[in-house]
Amino acid sequence: MSVALVRPSRPPTAASHRWRALALALVTTLVATLLAAVQAAPAQAAPVLLSQGGAVTASSQENGGTAAGNAVDGDGGTRWSSAFSDPQWIRVDLGSPAILSRVELAWEAAHAKSYRIELSADGNTWTTAYSTTTSAGGNETLTISGEARYVRLTGTERATGYGYSLWEFKVFGTRDGGGGPEIPGGGDLGPNVHVFDPSTPNIQGKVDEIFQQQEEAQFGSGRHALLFKPGTYNNLNAQIGFYTQIAGLGLNPNDTTFNGDVTVDAGWFDGNATQNFWRSAENLTLNPVSGTNRWAVSQAAPFRRMHVKGGLNLAPDGYGWASGGYIADSKIDGQVGPYSQQQWYTRDSSVGGWTNAVWNMTFSGVQGAPASSYPNPPYTTLDTTPISREKPFLYLDGNEYKVFVPAKRVNARGVSWDGGAQQGESIPLNRFYIVKQGATAATINAALAQGLNLLFTPGVYHIDQTINVNRANTVVLGLGLATIIPDNGVTAMKVADVDGVKLAGFLIDAGPVNSPRLLEVGPQGASADHSANPTSLQDVFVRIGGAGPGKATTSIVVNSDDTIIDHTWVWRADHGEGWGWETNRADYGVRVNGDDVLATGLFVEHFNKYDVEWYGERGRTIFFQNEKAYDAPNQAAIQNGDTKGYAAYRVDDSVEQHEGWGMGSYCYYNVDPTIVQEHGFKAPVKPGVKFHNLLVVSLGGNGQYEHVINNVGSPTSGTSTVPSTVVNFP
Repeated sequence: MSVALVRPSRPPTAASHRWRALALALVTTLVATLLAAVQAAPAQAAPVLLSQGGAVTASSQENGGTAAGNAVDGDGGTRWSSAFSDPQWIRVDLGSPAILSRVELAWEAAHAKSYRIELSADGNTWTTAYSTTTSAGGNETLTISGEARYVRLTGTERATGYGYSLWEFKVFGTRDGGGGPEIPGGGDLGPNVHVFDPSTPNIQGKVDEIFQQQEEAQFGSGRHALLFKPGTYNNLNAQIGFYTQIAGLGLNPNDTTFNGDVTVDAGWFDGNATQNFWRSAENLTLNPVSGTNRWAVSQAAPFRRMHVKGGLNLAPDGYGWASGGYIADSKIDGQVGPYSQQQWYTRDSSVGGWTNAVWNMTFSGVQGAPASSYPNPPYTTLDTTPISREKPFLYLDGNEYKVFVPAKRVNARGVSWDGGAQQGESIPLNRFYIVKQGATAATINAALAQGLNLLFTPGVYHIDQTINVNRANTVVLGLGLATIIPDNGVTAMKVADVDGVKLAGFLIDAGPVNSPRLLEVGPQGASADHSANPTSLQDVFVRIGGAGPGKATTSIVVNSDDTIIDHTWVWRADHGEGWGWETNRADYGVRVNGDDVLATGLFVEHFNKYDVEWYGERGRTIFFQNEKAYDAPNQAAIQNGDTKGYAAYRVDDSVEQHEGWGMGSYCYYNVDPTIVQEHGFKAPVKPGVKFHNLLVVSLGGNGQYEHVINNVGSPTSGTSTVPSTVVNFP
């Protein structure tokens, strides 16, 4: 409402002054009344974009470049187009029910003259929310109403001789009474992301300062990402401590070159590298000063997309103990020397040679890898990796930050980035909610519901409700080992049974109240086919205890079919704070219910019962590393009915097909060295269930194994640390 005050046509008199005063009082009263009414009205949640990146299907597509997903990708330069016939439809799954308010259509010239917007709760029964027979195409904004999970546009008459062609199909609404105000995407990366370019002063000093903070901070709260813009950096030795990620910001590792080293050693632990956890090096080219770079690590310390123009030493100075690690999508021009490393997995890489093996060295898709020769020497080599997709990563496109999501590869061999254009998708940073310290789970979920991806900046995030990833193709990427802690026994994160979710680069740390599970991929009973676009977990780590008391019944449950688990360390703590047989109780590590799940680099340790249980069909594991729980108080504590102990890796009796390569389980029952473990592996004896190159070993004679798998394989020696092996089962 507006009120017009008419200016008098003559000089005011006393009467007119009285009129103006009266009018002013009237206006003041009216405005106050209106303001009170506005303030008393309940706040209305602003509708947000729900469809972007959602699971989408269509009746047809014109060609390979006009897939249905193009209409919900947020890119106005890509489109879906149908076959040249009537009728045709395109449908988007919003992931969960929502109250809908509008639809925005951006038509190409080949638009619909007649079409309907239809809504459905289940994808089967549809109601019409809008229809027209006179559309002129272009950009249309349609007001609709209704509650639905699925929204479909059905074209019944084309305006041209071509198919139906949409640049964008956007659906707006709210969920759970929320949805607004709209959360902005993009922004700065926070105080714990340190970005350098070749002209930055005193780079060595800053890197050294962070290393001094993190060198011994195994259970500290500091988190850091050291990111280097494309260019050349001279005379740099970047020593990498706990919870530190170092990475180049180029699209290709060769865009960012160090004439120097990225070093992990074990001086802080008297030359013992078995606790060099939780750090990473990614997307850099190194010219090591001595000709060889040292990367002496154990679990949760990936070496990804690296080009070393020289050799790589995986042992600490002095060749003290080291206990396993992971290389992927990397090119090592010289030799890799594991030396004292007990086990290692290398995937889709290129090496100039490999010097030795201790217990279990496994390779898949690695050019230059040694031939299989298990158990002497203990090399397990697969020519290719059946299915792989490299980890998403942050990079600079000019001055704009983007996240590159590499494409899925089938039967991969060698690196993904050398010798041609990289296959995948670049996502602008404005399509990510930048999660910073203090962010709540409610805000994170609102950002996801709005259609944003997540980029966790380095930090520790306490959450009081589950983070729900419901939209297909969502990227959840952590920098600097970002850590999520559920404070009140909730599941930290759940992923819907949708295509192509990418989880990467973060740590879930169990809280003091028991969580029934910490990460759930797909709901119970999930059955959708994701073979064309699987969900992947990469460098997703789980910890129970160590930094303080923590409990969880099961750490990771995978219900969705076709999931890729690419490098995880799921660890019930055996040192630090808040650990003990009941203090950090955690019965199960990883449980796989989905079919056709592939694990490449599966590290799972110290659970009270089964470390891994597999119920899904056609599961495959390439490299498994396990230690049974050190702290079992006695034989009775681990007794499993009539069986002595719980297997490290158990395939359920119902499974018909399963296969594993390069898998080891170790025991170190130092609380009661008389404990006997019946076997490390348990599986049904069926033609379709196969294992290759298994081992069990007793560390220093603290506890023993009677067999390797089922009742097959010799017992461990009794006193010495010598593996017992099985080359093929059955």
